[in-house]
Amino acid sequence: PDGEVLFVADALRSQIVDETTAPDLQAVRRDGVDFRNSHSLFPTVTTANASVIATGHRLGDTGNFGNTLYVGEGFADGALLAALENDATLGHMNARFEGNYLNEDSLLAAARAQGFQTAVLGKLGPAAIQDVTARDGTATLVFDDSTGRPGGFPLPADVIAAIKAAGLPDKPPSREENARQGDWKTPGTMIPNKAQQDWFVAVAREVLLPRFKATGKPFVIIFWSRDPDGTQHNQGDSLNQLVPGVNGPTSLAAIRNASDDLGALRKALADQGLAGATNVVVTADHGVSVTSKASQTSYAATLAYPDVAPGQLPPGFPAIDLAKALDLPLFDARGAALKPEAGQHPRGGALLGGDPKAPTIILAPNGGAEHIYLPGPDAKVLAQRIVAHLTTQDYVGALFVRDDLGPIPGALPLSKVGLTGAARTPTPAITISFRSFSTGCDRPEVCG
Repeated sequence: PDGEVLFVADALRSQIVDETTAPDLQAVRRDGVDFRNSHSLFPTVTTANASVIATGHRLGDTGNFGNTLYVGEGFADGALLAALENDATLGHMNARFEGNYLNEDSLLAAARAQGFQTAVLGKLGPAAIQDVTARDGTATLVFDDSTGRPGGFPLPADVIAAIKAAGLPDKPPSREENARQGDWKTPGTMIPNKAQQDWFVAVAREVLLPRFKATGKPFVIIFWSRDPDGTQHNQGDSLNQLVPGVNGPTSLAAIRNASDDLGALRKALADQGLAGATNVVVTADHGVSVTSKASQTSYAATLAYPDVAPGQLPPGFPAIDLAKALDLPLFDARGAALKPEAGQHPRGGALLGGDPKAPTIILAPNGGAEHIYLPGPDAKVLAQRIVAHLTTQDYVGALFVRDDLGPIPGALPLSKVGLTGAARTPTPAITISFRSFSTGCDRPEVCG
């Protein structure tokens, strides 16, 4: 083939796709090859699986253990935790970890080395991870939320001119209403991320495909569709309810949005006469579940917070529970002291111990999982105490412990889920997988 298009529908569940919900996605499944046993790696969050899609290596090798990682000393602004869905942060990660924090070559880098033209479009964070060392605009062309804005990757002058000549804005629209998260009193968004993704599709159709065709060289394009993920996270169809959850009309519109984008890209290939010589591969980085905030065992759920429904779990609840169980001071990720009894809770991670600059325990939240790092000399003893506490909590599913700290009753080794290898980044000491259950339908993947 002369071309390869990899289409990633972020947080798309395989079983939700049919002729009604996503006809263009279903067409690829129906007319192509359907890999029915494909699955994401754990933790099933975006940047983690983006690193797998980018390199073909498991997380134990890429070190991209989640969207939020403990990075140790020497990181930007003295931070101990890094949130990876950010172009600047990815640059800091490379600087911190020997020029390529993933420690592996990417598919796009290998393609470039063989003379392929390469480009990636879509969601901020996973887009740049696809060729994480290509950041100067002279190699892989990167179009994401930051394109044309301060901090965005540069583009060649002729590409910028072609965008303008096509009548397109020089930057993608912001998500605006689609980014509205709501809270426990106010519903979130009711619309998919259509305007922003239309821009990425238009750039591929009007700029990239004609440009690549004109050179006569083979190409690889990765299109990372933020929908349905972004909309599913923020959907306003299910305020304080588990049903319809991520199966309501807003989430279904986001799934259809991703499907329509795939259809538009395939039509653009056909219009350029490239369809017959281009492989189109469709995948997802992970699925999605509606989140239950109920617990009968959590200390954190017994406290009151101004931004949390009464009796429900707040953000950072594992840190609050561990601080109580181990009698340790609690700090947010920046080192500010927190008092849960006064309605305060962590966001974006937490530090436990007497000194937030040298914490005893570091917690990195990652959606359906939580990483716990133990940088001190007492890691084995602490790991045993932490596991003993976590096994009493009803929100815990499986527990995984770094191999050198075990065996510990109630936990499995990290190596069993591919979290050990050649990683340059610190390996978590403990990883919590939160309990999952079905809301009652006959398809647990759809109603988890």
